[in-house]
Amino acid sequence: MKVLVVGGGGREHTIVWKLSKSPKVTEIYAAPGNGGIAELATCVPIKATDIDGVVNFAYENKIDLTVVAPDDPLVAGMVDALEAKGLRAFGPNKAAAIIEGSKVYSKELMEKYNIPTAACKVFTDANECMAYIKSQNTYPTVIKAEGLALGKGVIIAQTEAEAETAIDDIMVKKIFGDSGNRVVIEEFLTGPEVSVLTFTDGKTIVPMVSAQDHKRAYDNDMGPNTGGMGTFSPSRVYTKEIADICMKEIFVPTMEGLNKENRKFKGVIFFGLMITKNGPKVIEYNCRFGDPETQVVLPRLKGDLFEIMMAVSEQRLADVNIEWDDNAAVCVVAASGGYPKKYATGYEISGMADAESAGNIKIFHAGTKNEDGKVLTSGGRVLGITAVSKDLDTAIKDAYAAVEKVSFTDMHYRKDIGVK
Repeated sequence: MKVLVVGGGGREHTIVWKLSKSPKVTEIYAAPGNGGIAELATCVPIKATDIDGVVNFAYENKIDLTVVAPDDPLVAGMVDALEAKGLRAFGPNKAAAIIEGSKVYSKELMEKYNIPTAACKVFTDANECMAYIKSQNTYPTVIKAEGLALGKGVIIAQTEAEAETAIDDIMVKKIFGDSGNRVVIEEFLTGPEVSVLTFTDGKTIVPMVSAQDHKRAYDNDMGPNTGGMGTFSPSRVYTKEIADICMKEIFVPTMEGLNKENRKFKGVIFFGLMITKNGPKVIEYNCRFGDPETQVVLPRLKGDLFEIMMAVSEQRLADVNIEWDDNAAVCVVAASGGYPKKYATGYEISGMADAESAGNIKIFHAGTKNEDGKVLTSGGRVLGITAVSKDLDTAIKDAYAAVEKVSFTDMHYRKDIGVK
């Protein structure tokens, strides 16, 4: 089978790496890929958002399965375009991907089908929005741009001044473009956060092992929100009891609610959860594998990812036995100095082979490129340095031992991944 993976980050490198282990996969292509993906797949210079380019390539090269990994092309309808050409794809169509494409829609879905989540109000006018925040006078308050914003569209304002800056940035200055046309003001929930990715074909939903992300740029959850500075799996707080509640009150009702809305979802639904004193609640949905959650979840998958993806696309997920290793994984993101704001790229990366010489270490490339036989930095998040070990504490120790061996100019990473 020939597979095309759309995207070029750490998540996509992890997916390509896992697919490469399938005996059924003979060729892998990536659009556009990155320096690490190039070691396992043929990278083609097509942007992940170029729907026509991807569809034409898949058609002309007789690709058996196209895995659309990032949010942008999913929300824009890449899967619909592939299927219209008679091509098989893994990922939700445009109608289903709206659960990430519109935070307003996702809140309405949760409200309609009694899926536990934070109370909220929606605004289209900056002045009305700010007046509401002032009238509530409750901090922290959660401010969300409605649409996609590279994982940075959620601001937790601790003060009125921070709220005013956020509203001005999103709704007036439009730093996220049209994603800021509507804003969701949400109740601030307290408790540990947990990420649970699920496979679903619209008939069956199968949770993956739990994970926990670290969004802030600096230690102790300080600094600006990023796309994610590291993850670990499993969560320390996601018990079997909580998992059972989530399955009954959140996962299945979400799948069934989408079916009732004629938005059958086939792919991965990511549930961002808060474990509150009143039980688990949904913070957000994503319509795809998370990044960097994928870097700690897929290394723990025992089976053949390609077989699972084919079963999802053919709506026979119930027939597949999905198993997980009883171990732990920790991913530390090595980022460019200055990320998520201004940063420089083009620096040579050294020490990766030495780090991976420990058999339980895998380095997933996020923002890298190959040039003249060297691997150079080419993005904000550069590497996801992942350790898989017998338990979390050992995995933390092993991951940081590997991080110490890797270097590039202005390399920045958090030193407290997995400690929460």
